[in-house]
Amino acid sequence: MAGNFSHTPKSVKEVKTKYRRIVTKIPVPESIPLLEKMYKYESRSMHGQLPIIWNSASDANVFDPYGNCWIDFTSTIFVANAGHSNKKIIEEIRKLLDKPLLHTYTYASNERINYLEYLIKNTPEYLQKAYLISAGTEATETALKLSRMYGIEIGKKRGGVLCFDGAYHGRTMGAQTMSGNLSAKKWIGELDKDIFHLDFPYPWIDKVSDYREFFRNSINKLKHTHNVNPKEDVCAIMLETFQGWGAIFYPQSFIEEIKIFAKENNILIIFDEMQAGFARTGKLFGYMNYDIKPDLVCLGKGASSGFPLSIVLGNQDIMDIPDIGSMSSTHSANPIACVAGHQNLKFIIENELDKRSSSLGKYFHNALNALMYKYSDYIKYVFGEGLLAAIIFYDNHGNPLNKLCDVICEKAMQKGLLLVHTGRESIKMAPPLTIPEDALSEGIKVLDDCIFEAIVEQGYE
Repeated sequence: MAGNFSHTPKSVKEVKTKYRRIVTKIPVPESIPLLEKMYKYESRSMHGQLPIIWNSASDANVFDPYGNCWIDFTSTIFVANAGHSNKKIIEEIRKLLDKPLLHTYTYASNERINYLEYLIKNTPEYLQKAYLISAGTEATETALKLSRMYGIEIGKKRGGVLCFDGAYHGRTMGAQTMSGNLSAKKWIGELDKDIFHLDFPYPWIDKVSDYREFFRNSINKLKHTHNVNPKEDVCAIMLETFQGWGAIFYPQSFIEEIKIFAKENNILIIFDEMQAGFARTGKLFGYMNYDIKPDLVCLGKGASSGFPLSIVLGNQDIMDIPDIGSMSSTHSANPIACVAGHQNLKFIIENELDKRSSSLGKYFHNALNALMYKYSDYIKYVFGEGLLAAIIFYDNHGNPLNKLCDVICEKAMQKGLLLVHTGRESIKMAPPLTIPEDALSEGIKVLDDCIFEAIVEQGYE
């Protein structure tokens, strides 16, 4: 067994609907030897997900090799914004393979040139240049590097970067240092003394009536505990567009105060948009929900709907601080990734998936809020925007219901629905932005059934 999910095949009720099909035991008996082979040869750090072998995926559905089909509320964890196996993306990649062309290092290609032009012309004018890489953690590391190079250029005495408790920015050293989970970065040893963490404005914090004041109090505490002078010692502030595990957005007044503070102290504002970008929240980029113009934006996941691609977008003056040839990666601007990124963005824009995410998101959140009302003894919050949501589970004594979330996710798998298992007291959902409305509705009904059954099974009723 790997992770929290049973690997013992269980007889479950057969499901045959327009969007779901469960016709075997779950997990599938024939899949167990294959999963065990993977566990044998692969580092266990990669394991812990639901015991399903993916064979194919199309639009908002995932299929295994054994005749089962799931509605996907994960978008393969926020990647397939333009739908699984988007036909236009596949068509353009097939043309590239027929050329043939697989890799160019940092030599130029028409695919790279065309994508960069389309990307910059179709994103806000203050984001003037792009840096293309492969993974989200590379993007946040790049933003850390650029912000400190900027600090040196304008004469800052220290390379201070402000981050937030509870945030997540990746798994490499700089990215994990900026993340807010202390236990996850024990391996680093001595932490970077110029990366500081501020209090996150969780909505359940008692006695917070003024979020502007809440931010300033956090800054004042930092000044006293770490002897930090923001004007001289801080070069950037890094924000997740929303706190990942719970899809928790910042209060608007909190962001407004950050804007004032950054301007006062000549500090860059950086948004980590890995989960929020490419129409996920009803806007092209999630930070647009805040009426703010960041200096740097880190993008990934939904950037290509399936290929390793991440991006840093920013002001030309900042993006061009590194000298020629001083910052690149082996797979930077890979032609296949560029074609995928280009067609993905084009599909999102031409099909107005931002508007679709916004309109379907209203239905989505109304339905989830109805579940919160129905199960008010167990669900305390529903957060998110657009086709992004998180349900937060606590009992009436304020105890997080992590186990209940595990059971709900497992039951959903058995019924033909895939949810984002966070391992915490939350369940996240982010279906492809192309999902048919009736498939979305069907998935929510399955979720309702699973919550009810899990509550009864866990003895809460």
